[in-house]
This record gives sequence, C-alpha cells and structure tokens, in this order.
Amino acid sequence: MNRRELLAASALTLSGGASPLFAASQPKEKAMLPVVDTHQHLWNLNDFKLAWFDPSTPEGKILGHNFTPTEYAKATDGLNVVKAVYMEVDVVPEQQQKEADYLIELCKSGKTATCAAVLSGRPNSDGFEKYAKQFKDSKYVKGIRQVLHVKSTPAGYCLDPKFVKGIQLLGDLGLSFDMCVRPAELPDFVKLAEQCPDTRFILDHCGNANLKHTAEERDRWKKDMSAMATKKNVVCKVSGFIATAPERGKVTADNLAPVVNHTLDTFGPDRVMFGGDWPVCLLGVEKYGDWLNGLKAVVRDRPEEQQKKLFHDNAMKFYRL
Repeated sequence: MNRRELLAASALTLSGGASPLFAASQPKEKAMLPVVDTHQHLWNLNDFKLAWFDPSTPEGKILGHNFTPTEYAKATDGLNVVKAVYMEVDVVPEQQQKEADYLIELCKSGKTATCAAVLSGRPNSDGFEKYAKQFKDSKYVKGIRQVLHVKSTPAGYCLDPKFVKGIQLLGDLGLSFDMCVRPAELPDFVKLAEQCPDTRFILDHCGNANLKHTAEERDRWKKDMSAMATKKNVVCKVSGFIATAPERGKVTADNLAPVVNHTLDTFGPDRVMFGGDWPVCLLGVEKYGDWLNGLKAVVRDRPEEQQKKLFHDNAMKFYRL
C-alpha cells in the first residue's frame, strides 16, 4: 500500500457515525468543495417504464421506488452538490421522447440541482438522426447514452457500421456519447473512439471496474483502461463501480483506492469527473454521502487543485454548464 492509499485507509477506518467506513470527517477540516454530480438518475415509476427493472430481484427491492428531484435533494443535503447532470435510465424506446421533454422542462425550471441532461438514444436505429438533430445547440441536452453492458447486447455491437455512423453524427451535432460497457469489451470501445475522432466520449464508472474482479481480471482492466486513456477524445467518470461491492455498506479503502488511483493516474487530472450514480450507488453503500465522502477520503492526499477538477471544475468545462 502506497502513502496515498495508507492515508485513505486511515481516513476511512478511523471515522465514526452511522456508516463508519465513510463518515464525513474530512470536509470539516476546511471549506467543503463544491460538487457537480455528472451522473444523476431520476425516475418516477408511475410515469416511466424502465427496460431493465425487475422488482423481484434483490437489486429491485432497493431501487424499486420513485427517485425524484425531491428525494435527490434529501440525499445530497449538506454535501454541497451545486449542480447535477441527469443520466438516462434506459426507459423503453417508445418513451425516449417523453424522457427528453421532461428533462428539458426540469432543467429550464431552475428549481432543482439538475441543469443538464444526457438522454437515451439508439445510434443504430432508423430514426436516430431525426431524434438526435433536435438537440443540436441545446442549452440543456449535452449528450446521448445507450446502455451497452447488458446481457442482450452482443459482443462487438459498438463496431457495427450503422452504430459507428450514429456516433459520428453526435460529433457533428456537438453532442457527446457516454460509454457504459462490459470491462472485457473496453478494447472494442477504444476502436470506436478511434473511428469517431470528432465525437467526445465519456467512459462511465471507471470502465465498469468490478470490486469482485479476480487479480487477473483487474490486471486486464488496468491494461485496457491505460489504452483507453490514450484517446484524447475520451474522458472518464469516477462513478458507479461502488455498486459492485461484495457486501453492501462494507466497502473499504483497499477496495476503492486501486480503481480510483489507476483511473486518475492514467487519465490525468483534467479528464476525470465525479459521478454520484444515485440511486444505483445504493447497491454498494447505504447513502449517497457514503460514496462521496469515501471518494474524498481516497483522494485527500492529492493537490487541492486536482480535487477541485475532479469534483467540480472539469464537469463545468466539459458540459459547458
């Protein structure tokens, strides 16, 4: 364990409170940094149908509730989250326009932290060009995502010529694309980034690093992340992977630090952004603040300027907030 990981471990294991691993002890030492959450999920199950949702699963029992701006405000209370970028929630395709209309109006209202959105889209669908063009020069819609780490997505899907053409269109429109991928398929997405040099990509969840990875799987992930980081049109979100914790609420610095530090060190301080991934993060922690404060503890030995970039400045610049 290096000095940075040792300090992180000390901060985590010595903290107290309801969630002892991730108590908010470190922000009290100085002024709390402002946070831009680049990965905020919202859903009202009365209005939207989620394609992936199965209430009978253990995950469904945690996530099978309405998570609206009201709940988000409560979850982030006292954490200095000043802005949030909504991330699509894989609604059924026929509700994509409804999702877009709702988010644009929410951002326009200025009544919540949500100020911009990355919306659902299917880049290889026949109607994608018409759908995407409506967001050109939008003040609120910053990009598109299609979840690609699900079982129904065949290997190599992202390199289909029609899909690649849709991603290239996003670059023409000034829209980004979020890559949410299976870790083993990172090499394919390196190729996608190469074929779409004018499109800006965001790699979600540290390339979906898995806290249950074997040593061999972790080494492969590290190698593939280093390859992805060589693509200058790709930035990375430090987000999401905490949901893969072997046991909810039991994550330690030994779990977090290797993934976080490799991501930060390979992409560099100017190409990383924090993402809450709420409420999905609740699969790994008991509350939003546990994840945020745990990450702060891991990076607390880094220069304050780099911490500001991770939690605030890079997101403001990348999303033009």
